[in-house]
Amino acid sequence: MIPVQIKRWIPRVLILAVVAGAAAFLIIEKPWSKGDSKIGFTTVQVSRGAIAAQVTATGTLSARSTVQVGAQVSGRVVELHADFNDQVKKGQLIAKLDESVLRAQIDQAQAAYQLALANLQKAQVAQLDAERQYTRQKSLQDQNLVAGATVETAEATFNASKAATAAAKAQVSQSTANLKQASTNLSYAQIYSPVDGTVLSRAVDVGQTVAASLQAPVLFTIAEDLARMQIDTQVAEADVGRLKEGMKAQFTVDAFPGKTFEGTVRQVRNAPTTNQGVVTYDAVVDVDNTEKTLRPGMTANCTFVLEQVADTVKIPNAALRFKPTREQMMAVREQFGGGSGGRGSGRRGSGMGGAGGGPRPDGASGASGQGGPKRDYGDRKPVWKLEGGVPKMVLVKPGLTDGSTTQMVEGDLKPGDQLITEITGASGPGRKLSPF
Repeated sequence: MIPVQIKRWIPRVLILAVVAGAAAFLIIEKPWSKGDSKIGFTTVQVSRGAIAAQVTATGTLSARSTVQVGAQVSGRVVELHADFNDQVKKGQLIAKLDESVLRAQIDQAQAAYQLALANLQKAQVAQLDAERQYTRQKSLQDQNLVAGATVETAEATFNASKAATAAAKAQVSQSTANLKQASTNLSYAQIYSPVDGTVLSRAVDVGQTVAASLQAPVLFTIAEDLARMQIDTQVAEADVGRLKEGMKAQFTVDAFPGKTFEGTVRQVRNAPTTNQGVVTYDAVVDVDNTEKTLRPGMTANCTFVLEQVADTVKIPNAALRFKPTREQMMAVREQFGGGSGGRGSGRRGSGMGGAGGGPRPDGASGASGQGGPKRDYGDRKPVWKLEGGVPKMVLVKPGLTDGSTTQMVEGDLKPGDQLITEITGASGPGRKLSPF
C-alpha cells in the first residue's frame, strides 16, 4: 500500500511536470513560429557615381631646390642684409663677418712673402759667388796650380748654392700661396647669395660668432623657387609597384581643409626606407605652387589615382564581405518560408537563396556561410538583396574598388537597392532549427 504522505505529493508532481512542459514549449517553439518577426537586417544602399582605384601615402612639402648658405671662415657677424621670407638675388650680399683677424693674417702672409723674396735674392747671390769660385779653381787646376781636393770643395759649394736657390724659390711660391689663401679667406668674410630665391631660415644674429673649424656652419637656408615644390611621400612596398612616372596625384594639407591640390609623380626612387620592419619607398610628386599658398614643411595626404570610372553602379564593400552562416540561413527560411520543417507554406523559393529555390541553407549547393562546402561562382560574387522585406541572393561581377565601394560590372542591381551586411536575431540559446 502507498503511504498517505506519498499520495499527497503525486498530484503536485504531476502539476509541476505539466507546467514545466508548457513553459518549455512556449520558450522554445513560440518565438520561432512562422510569421514571428525576431529576425532583423542591417543594410547598405547601392549608389551610382564615379569610382577610382587609389593608393594613399603621406609626405612632406619642400622646395624642389633648397640651398644652405654657410660660412667658410670663422668670425663675428657684424652685418646682416637678409631676414626670414626675404627675396634675394644671386650675388647679393646677405651677411658680413668681422675682417680684422683676416686682414692681420694677410699682413702676416705678406711679410712672409717679402722674407721669402729676400732669402731668394740672398741665395742667388751666394750661387753666383760659388759659381765664380768653382770656375777659378777649375782654371787653376788646368794649370796644375791647385790640388784636386780644392776644386772638388769649390764644386760642392757651388752645387749646394744651387740647391739653396731652388729652396728659396719654393719658399717664395709657398709664401705666394699663403698670401693668396689669406686674401681668399678675407673675401669669404662677405657672404653672398648663391641663387635667386626666398630666405626660409636665418640661424645667426649680429654679434654672434661662427666657428668654421670642422664644418661650415649654416647661416641661411634659401629656397630657389617656391612656385615649384615637391612632396616626398612614403609609399608602402605593397603599393609602389603600381605607381608610374607621370601619374596624376591629389593631396590635401591641414592648413586648407576641404581644398584639394594636384600634382604629378616625377620619380619613384629605388632606395628603400625601413622603419620598424616596414619598408617604404620615396615617390616624389611635383607641385605647381604659383599662387604661393603652400609652404615648405606642410604635411600632405596624397592620393594616387591608378584607374577610375566616371559613372557606374557602386556596391558597398561591406555587402560583398557579408557571408551568412548556416544557422542564419535556416532561421531566415523558417521566418519567411522555403523550409521543410512543417511550418512554412506557400512561400517556398522566395526566402534566402534567391528565386527558384536558391541554394540550400546548409551550404551544400552554394551558401557561402559556415557549415558546408562553398560554391565556386567564378568571377562573380554573391550579395544579399533585401527585396520586399525578404532576402534574395544576387550574383554580381565586381570591378574597380576604392576601398569602401566596388564597381559592378555585371549584375541585377540598381541604385537604391538595399544590400544586407548583417542579420540579427537569427541565433542564440534555445534556438530550435527545423531540418530541411
